[in-house]
Amino acid sequence: MKILLTGVAGFIGSHLARRLLERGDSVVGIDSLNDYYDPALKTDRLALLKPFPAFSFLKLDLDESGRLRELVVDGSFDRVVNLAAQAGVRYSIQNPAAYAQSNLTGFLNVLEACRAARTPHLVYASSSSVYGLNNTRPFTTHGPANHPSSLYAATKKANELMAHAYSHLYALSTTGLRFFTVYGPWGRPDMAYFKFAQAILDGRPIDVYNKGNMVRDFTYIADVVEGVVRAMDRPPSGDPLWDAAKPDPASSSAPYRLYNIGNNAPVRLDAFIDTIERLMGRKAVRNYLPMQPGDVYATEADVADLERDFGWKPTTGIEDGLARFAEWFLSYRRGTS
Repeated sequence: MKILLTGVAGFIGSHLARRLLERGDSVVGIDSLNDYYDPALKTDRLALLKPFPAFSFLKLDLDESGRLRELVVDGSFDRVVNLAAQAGVRYSIQNPAAYAQSNLTGFLNVLEACRAARTPHLVYASSSSVYGLNNTRPFTTHGPANHPSSLYAATKKANELMAHAYSHLYALSTTGLRFFTVYGPWGRPDMAYFKFAQAILDGRPIDVYNKGNMVRDFTYIADVVEGVVRAMDRPPSGDPLWDAAKPDPASSSAPYRLYNIGNNAPVRLDAFIDTIERLMGRKAVRNYLPMQPGDVYATEADVADLERDFGWKPTTGIEDGLARFAEWFLSYRRGTS
């Protein structure tokens, strides 16, 4: 297939692009290469993709609606996968305008481009953050997600609603994927596990919020990519059994679906840090702090729908996943020091 992948220089985007190229797809990747974190890491990720003849890269921001529309219409893509977004819960409190511009206006531009091009299937990144104050675990796409605890979460929920409107109005097949705390090699430096590893090796204290009494459904990058590929390959159609009197949030009479992609095996934060300490060969100095604004106590994914529809299951446990991250992290750190 011919695939347009936004956010290709990002953590998930670069891994997904490599997987698609290795199976024989052609990938046009776009990215703004912004400085939310060190652009050198993004450039290094892109360097791994450039040897593939079927890969091409274009520096483009989703704000550039005219260029984006022209690219999508002229490209006649079989799939558009939108992973470009302003990420991070805490940063959304400090710089809310960046989230409105990238995650709302930018996503609208993607939808408009796909509508104009009659794209067969748009797949886009949502987030486990949309569950917000919901404390009924495991989190299911069939339940409510109406009380976000951060602006970032609100923009991701808005993406799902916007996608549904376009699925309903224009029969645009859309699939939203709620990612649960993705980790692994080439990860984002603003993520806790990356910051923990860096601080431990530098001998700096690590901030541990809610005194370590938090639970996360950490999901290894290869498992996430496998879920994205399987969902991407099969565009949804409208569900003829969907009942407007008892509306299921995860499906619709329109060609629209939502799925969780998580490990379905939550881990306590303190135990997570214990594993990183062992892999780094050093103990962390833990600075225990209260819960941060916008954060939630626990996440846990119900992935039964992804298993039922696509035969997907996570295969990487936390020990193996963190060991692979640590091997990459130590090697990359040596190479850039």
